[in-house]
Amino acid sequence: MRIFHDMTQRELAEKLEISKSHLSEIESGKKKTTLLVLERYAAVFGIPVSSILFFSESLNSDVQVEKSRTIVSSKILALLNFIAERSGRAYGE
Repeated sequence: MRIFHDMTQRELAEKLEISKSHLSEIESGKKKTTLLVLERYAAVFGIPVSSILFFSESLNSDVQVEKSRTIVSSKILALLNFIAERSGRAYGE
């Protein structure tokens, strides 16, 4: 969100009342944030803390991502096979 809003780490760190290095460590996953920082972050960007948490969970869900990839891949293969059958060719010819 910081990048979307064209904000530097220094600018956001000042608004969050933390150091730039601490923000950098949070963004890189080296440190976990606190509820206070999350509340400030939500206030800076005008969004609820719950939205930040939901988005964070979505990003960290490797299992969900892998399931999605598997489902999408199988649908694409099924579509390619359907197109190949309709054109009278076997897939991969």
